[in-house]
Amino acid sequence: MTEIGGTTPSAGAAPDSAVLRYAAFTDHGVGGNPAGVVLDAAGLDEAARLEVAARVGYSETAFVEAAGGRGHYQIRYFSPKSEVAFCGHATIATAVAIAERDGPGLLRFDTLAGPVAVRTSPTPAGLTATLTSVPARTRPAQAAELDAALAALRWRGGDLDPRYPAHVAYAGNDHLILAARDRARLAALAYDFPALDKLMAGKGWTTVHLVWAESPDVFHARDPFPPGGVVEDPATGAAAAAFGGYLRALALVDVPARVAILQGEDMGRPSRLLVDLAVGDERVHVTGTADPIPAG
Repeated sequence: MTEIGGTTPSAGAAPDSAVLRYAAFTDHGVGGNPAGVVLDAAGLDEAARLEVAARVGYSETAFVEAAGGRGHYQIRYFSPKSEVAFCGHATIATAVAIAERDGPGLLRFDTLAGPVAVRTSPTPAGLTATLTSVPARTRPAQAAELDAALAALRWRGGDLDPRYPAHVAYAGNDHLILAARDRARLAALAYDFPALDKLMAGKGWTTVHLVWAESPDVFHARDPFPPGGVVEDPATGAAAAAFGGYLRALALVDVPARVAILQGEDMGRPSRLLVDLAVGDERVHVTGTADPIPAG
């Protein structure tokens, strides 16, 4: 994750005190992906939201407005560079922040990608949140876009695991999915940022979801996110949902199933995302924890 900060808020932008900071998808209370959360974003236009997101410097900041009855909200997500239609880790962070304020229960978020339900629940380890994605879909990656992605990643075709075909999967955003043949290939990530940024921006991909299969239901992942101005995301709920849909569509897992995605390990921010697939449901359920980030 790349942080951008040190700017002074302009008139109309939310003050720093209005931005809550949470780490989502923590693993036993450590690591996770930081997200900013503004629980009352009414009156902030897109320029102000983008300025706040750039000042916070996390991969995404969520901006929330009441949308009707209790538990119903409009939510929009901004990276330091642009707005994204859906962000899983910022959704988890926002749900936990609301649950800490109002108590656990069912929430409905209206996102640019469609409605997303989130249930927060108390556990001995603290609050957890489970989001239900929009219906997932996937398609094979085209030869030209796969070649361009491999070149930007500095990977070769032989680095890929043939059991998991290259696809572009969607559960709110598009993500290119590539499976590494071994853990060492995944660990040695060193890509051409401008080249991958240009390719992903042209294709409308939010992240490239790079995975290695430890077992059929445990995967290690890394997610380059150059279109958002971020070298790598330590936990990506939207990509996890898309990957779950991919696994189901290609019959790579027996449904019903729970899949664990371990991300952020190579960044020193271990993250755990739990993906549940139900019979007869094209949506994907992603569960994680979120912990407040101490000030300073």
